[in-house]
Amino acid sequence: MHIKGFQGTSLLDYPGRIASLVFFGGCNLTCPFCHNPDLVLKPGTYPDYPLDELLDDLRSRRSFIDGIVVSGGEPTVDRGLIPFLREVKALGLLVKLDSNGLAPEVLEGALWEQLVDYLAIDIKTSPARYGELHTAPVDSEALMRSIATVKKAKVDYEFRTTCVPGFVEEADIRNMGEALSGARCWVLQQFVPRYALSPQVQLLEPHSPEEIERMAALAECYVDEVQIRGL
Repeated sequence: MHIKGFQGTSLLDYPGRIASLVFFGGCNLTCPFCHNPDLVLKPGTYPDYPLDELLDDLRSRRSFIDGIVVSGGEPTVDRGLIPFLREVKALGLLVKLDSNGLAPEVLEGALWEQLVDYLAIDIKTSPARYGELHTAPVDSEALMRSIATVKKAKVDYEFRTTCVPGFVEEADIRNMGEALSGARCWVLQQFVPRYALSPQVQLLEPHSPEEIERMAALAECYVDEVQIRGL
């Protein structure tokens, strides 16, 4: 298991809750706009966080945290994820899982075992454009399978999209909207270029608030609720 980081608590990453943050290294994408590039490209430069120590830390925090946020990198590429979530649930903690949705069998397994209480699935761009997000072919059908699974899930969830210029334009919102049609919640986030994986993407000017608001209005045609973050 490759847990690469553990941070105290956050009020931001678990809706209405206080949560500790746990980061897994490695990813099955290399998005040019990734905001955690070292976890994706160089996970081996970070030592693995000892599992027993992490569980002891979480056990000691149970009196003032509600749960954990599991992020990355991409947690679902680590075979140790499901056993780790079992340990966390045994502590009586809630679990929010961040994922890109490209490992649907892992999401399905976590849901079947009731190991996840909140899912946040990143939808990067139009499904047909996912080949632009990696140095190897990407199975967009896996993404569509995860979207269908999450839309039927009995747990709370959100789909979220970081509005990166060139990757998320109005045509992409329409294409993503078709894939997400009928979903409960779609979050559009402002892009922050500073930490992007690609130096070229770091030079991009983010969409204006007005542009993102227009995208949100378009997204409302497809899902029950649209939220905007980061403006």
